[in-house]
Amino acid sequence: MNGIVNLYKPSNMSSNTACRKVGKILGEKKVGHLGTLDPLAEGVLPVTLGKCTKLFDYYLQKDKAYIADFTFGEETDTLDAEGEIIDKCNLIPKADEIENVLPYFIGEQEQVPPRYSAKKLGGVRAYDLARNNKDFELKPKLIHIYNLKLLKQINNTTFRFLIECSSGTYIRSIARDLAYKVNSLAYMSYLQRTKCGDFCIENSVNFNNITENSVITIDELFRNIDKIEILLQDEYKLFLNSSRVRVMDDTKAGNAVLTYKDKIISFGILDNGYFISKIRFI
Repeated sequence: MNGIVNLYKPSNMSSNTACRKVGKILGEKKVGHLGTLDPLAEGVLPVTLGKCTKLFDYYLQKDKAYIADFTFGEETDTLDAEGEIIDKCNLIPKADEIENVLPYFIGEQEQVPPRYSAKKLGGVRAYDLARNNKDFELKPKLIHIYNLKLLKQINNTTFRFLIECSSGTYIRSIARDLAYKVNSLAYMSYLQRTKCGDFCIENSVNFNNITENSVITIDELFRNIDKIEILLQDEYKLFLNSSRVRVMDDTKAGNAVLTYKDKIISFGILDNGYFISKIRFI
């Protein structure tokens, strides 16, 4: 089975556990996802099936959207509600103070990932180094925040935000940096991913509703990108041996799919007059 399920992952479950559960429901052993969602978080987790597990790199740079709660007055070692409190302060910002600094975070910028993250240093995950009390520093990473909006105040210390950002952005780091900007401390107390690339919360399904009809097929996934058609059987055989096909229009470039007898057989790129296969579906 090849395709993607737009899963609504519940909180208190790892992304890998969620993928395995989807695979078990659909009887597919080969499963993956298009971007980890922390166990604490809930929301959109696109689960890949079969040969679509190889699409990770294609979707890697897709933008994301979140609803997040930041609780002020305390900071945890993990920068979320699962960590241990490492510092406290009495200064809780008011809504207008928060809104005054939000423009500072819009745009392209460098962000330091949380110490408890999957970033690697010398082949070792940062969270493993942190758990072993190792002294280390993570390098800033270039990210882009498109929108950061204060939605409402939940209680005396907690505020809810809408965040639209590039792939690779750590929402926990935004909580930390935003708090520092208003001379306070904060951690992320709730996170819901509402969008992951082309996959939105409105079209997501939970475990109880997953059927074969929930699988987004290859035809649906690639309906909006260039299609290169093989007309002759000899061309098809040549492709099987070389993974390259000469195309008529050598001005095209970028992602494309290859079809034969109205069936998508490969995903790849157009480059210098050739379709070059990256993933085969045959």
